[in-house]
Amino acid sequence: MAPGGYIGEFEQMVLLAILQAGDEANGYRVRQELEQAADRTVSKGAFYTTLDRMESKGLVTWDTRPPTEGASSLPQRHFVVTPAGLHELHRSRNALLNLWRGLEEFGGVG
Repeated sequence: MAPGGYIGEFEQMVLLAILQAGDEANGYRVRQELEQAADRTVSKGAFYTTLDRMESKGLVTWDTRPPTEGASSLPQRHFVVTPAGLHELHRSRNALLNLWRGLEEFGGVG
């Protein structure tokens, strides 16, 4: 990431959904996690465009695995958050927590 720049909200949510999905972090599972946890619809186009952008930034990597039983016959991409991705998640979280400090009257953290 560029110095001073932060990852966007959707990028944060994708990284967190990959972490939540763990070893099962294929595209379908990660989108499902996002939609359930964030209560929002995630289009395939926006999702894969974001993943490609995050891969180019070094925030995620992926490998291809054979399909699981019951899945389509095509290999599946499985995603992993890189150490740089974890670093950016922590950096964004810390910045937000710092900005909420002292704002308990608005529902901030204390």
